[in-house]
Amino acid sequence: MLLLAASVAVTVPLTLVGVPSAALFAALAVGIVLALTSAGPERVPRKMGLAAQGVLGVYIGTMVQHDALSQLGGDWPIVAAVAVGTLLLSVLAGALLGLRRDVTPLTGSLALVAGGASGLVAIARELGGDDRVVAVVQYLRVALVTASMPIVVTVIYHADRSHDVAAVTETTSAPWYLSVAMMVGLVVVGSIGGRLIRLPGAGLLGPLALTVALEVSGYSFGLSVPMVLVQAGYLLIGWQAGLAFTRDSLRSVGRLLPAAVALIVFIGVATAGLGIVLARVAGLTPLEGYLATSPGGVYAVLATAVETGSNVTFVIAAQVVRILLMLFAAPLMARGVVWASRKLSKDPGQSREITAESREPIRVAD
Repeated sequence: MLLLAASVAVTVPLTLVGVPSAALFAALAVGIVLALTSAGPERVPRKMGLAAQGVLGVYIGTMVQHDALSQLGGDWPIVAAVAVGTLLLSVLAGALLGLRRDVTPLTGSLALVAGGASGLVAIARELGGDDRVVAVVQYLRVALVTASMPIVVTVIYHADRSHDVAAVTETTSAPWYLSVAMMVGLVVVGSIGGRLIRLPGAGLLGPLALTVALEVSGYSFGLSVPMVLVQAGYLLIGWQAGLAFTRDSLRSVGRLLPAAVALIVFIGVATAGLGIVLARVAGLTPLEGYLATSPGGVYAVLATAVETGSNVTFVIAAQVVRILLMLFAAPLMARGVVWASRKLSKDPGQSREITAESREPIRVAD
């Protein structure tokens, strides 16, 4: 009860000031505090964690709109190429972070994947990474990108914010009880089906894949996940990572932050360069290219695109492609990183002081 009450109390002000995924960030922070003071539960039950993954998978899947993706038209190859380039930059940055003795290459790679922060935190442990490090670095990335966006847009791109904010077209949503029933079916079928085909992170990616298929085919019938369930999922995922912290692991994560900040800045600058390429090939303005390739802060991207009169539909479609690619590529990337680290590592004694403590008997990528 203390964990829940404190998390809600922190979530409310963070939501009011516009922090993305405020409930997850609040749950992570509160979980860390209670774990360090031995005032909270030992862990989140595994079944509740898997249920949270499923809810989040369906929620992310509803971001995909058939009409929005069709707006990419003939530009989808360059959009896909830019997304792949962003993934490769993330892997490179993660490999550099993984050179440290206090973090494994797998954890470093998952921590710096530029997209789907909440989804990656949810499945990091199942993939064999340390969800504590992944949570802290991923939300540091989101915070830095979101905070710097108004400055970059104003100082570098000289954006005109005098445009009238257009009303966002709302699609017809199914009644809440129908949406809940559909969501339960997608979570159960997607999770079981994903495990049967040995899909890594099946609890998240199975429901996500089914939801995307329904959205793209036009058979979602206005599916929308009730926000109270989304917030509950965020809380559970944040608690899962936060409650696993110890004083030693917190100090270890703290030592990572300077390197993590430098690598996040590197990714931001590099993706801005990809935005220039996208703008020239797709006939966009430099600002639209920057917004379409921003490595995070999708809600801030949407708000900025609307306020500056940018091509909102194209920008959001490009962002959705990036997020989906990152989430589905992460499990494959995890296996590749594990294989490569075993073949190429010259230091088999790399410290496991962070990763080992967070592992539970869940099937992992390696």
